[in-house]
Amino acid sequence: MKPNLITTVAALFATLALAACGGGAKQQDPSCNQTQTQQTMELKPVTERVQMGAKTYVTPQPALMIATYDAEGTPNVMMAAWGGQCDGNKVCFCLSTHKTTDNLRLNQAFTLSYADARTIAESDYFGIESGNKTNKVAAAGFTATPSQNVKAPIIDQYPLAMECRVVEMRNDADGGAFVVGEIVGAVADPAILTPEGKIDIRKLNPVAWDAASLNYFTLGDSVGQAWHSGRAVMEK
Repeated sequence: MKPNLITTVAALFATLALAACGGGAKQQDPSCNQTQTQQTMELKPVTERVQMGAKTYVTPQPALMIATYDAEGTPNVMMAAWGGQCDGNKVCFCLSTHKTTDNLRLNQAFTLSYADARTIAESDYFGIESGNKTNKVAAAGFTATPSQNVKAPIIDQYPLAMECRVVEMRNDADGGAFVVGEIVGAVADPAILTPEGKIDIRKLNPVAWDAASLNYFTLGDSVGQAWHSGRAVMEK
């Protein structure tokens, strides 16, 4: 972990969050108390543009499925909206007070998967139902397999699971936390791999969450190749 990574990324997420962080893609939880600076100021217009104000515009975002075990070994999974990759082998996300937050403190481990078009109803359910009230995995008809590398469940219905251990957890006064996890391994269903053994995003078919309209969208066709398409500008 770079010495200033947790501080830098935490500040970034605090700036992006509306109510600091959401428990699921369909609702924001105002109880998550990350530091925010709210200033009253008169916004000046820009010629031929509409001033939209300060809202959630970092979109689309991944619909991340965080799976953990509780003290009894019962698997739980929730959808987290505020999260993403924050280093070469690290992920980070904001959580308010959830069963998942408690489970992370207990076991210091989780698996991370993506909601996909095939499981969108169940994935959204995992974001709006509380694990403190019901066994969500069983209620959705899903099953789990223990990870062999971290103390966390792999949700069988998601074809990709990143096995992660918690390396940083910044707790807030209201029970929420900013979490950084290190990816120690990843297991994939062979059905989502290319012939060369790499993950085929078209077969994985993850959904993106639009923070502005509160809708899920699937990905479209490729429009360019990273570190290649820009060469056309360089060669002008």
